[in-house]
Amino acid sequence: MKKILTTRAVVVSNTSLNSCYYIITVALPKDVASSWHPLPGSFVQIAANAPDVFLRRPISIASFNATRGELSFLIQQVGKATTWWRSLTVGSLLDIIGPLGNGFTTNKQFVGSKPLLVAGGVGIAPIRMLAEALQNDGITPTVLYGARSKELFVFREELHAICSLQVSTEDGSLGKKGFVTELPAWVEDYTSVFTCGPRAMMNAVARMAKAKGVPCELSLENRMACGIGVCLCCVEKTTQGNVCVCSEGPVFRADKLVNI
Repeated sequence: MKKILTTRAVVVSNTSLNSCYYIITVALPKDVASSWHPLPGSFVQIAANAPDVFLRRPISIASFNATRGELSFLIQQVGKATTWWRSLTVGSLLDIIGPLGNGFTTNKQFVGSKPLLVAGGVGIAPIRMLAEALQNDGITPTVLYGARSKELFVFREELHAICSLQVSTEDGSLGKKGFVTELPAWVEDYTSVFTCGPRAMMNAVARMAKAKGVPCELSLENRMACGIGVCLCCVEKTTQGNVCVCSEGPVFRADKLVNI
């Protein structure tokens, strides 16, 4: 059984990237860090002491440094909790439950020699972690990354170092104007497809992968409250019935999802 831990992690950096996004890096206690084995696609539930915030928020893991016991999270400021975290200073504590969920499949038999990773918005966080894991395993993936504008394009240097990257922006300020599903990389053949981002984008990616006969995994972002399959807030309809995204996912095979 996967070990899930509740811990207090120390903020070691809190860096604003643009008007919307920032990265928090936290250090886990040494006795906890050795027990953490997050996979690309894993997430945590983080508490916030902000006024009128009662529930934890699910946040994808963008990177994990096992040597230093450090986790990094890419966060979009959209509400009270995320505004509160953005104000945290070095040395502050974050109350974290994790690692949670089932991550992307990374074995070579499934991934193959030419995987395609597709991200939109903050969905780049788990995609970046997946690309890094594949690169460490000797596979250089192609990553398609869509954002609304150049300002919201993050992890540029990190991505160029670990993948073949193509970018699209809705306003045309960087890369190809339009959506990731319109990038020229789609004319090529791939052995597997992985995606995270807005649901409409992921559904389109899944349909394109199906048309090519390529296996595809999606990391869903349904609303979650508990993160452990108790509250039933994040139920998704699958070919095996209704399941909780937090406990059975967040990563699912496209052919197991009904609403695509």
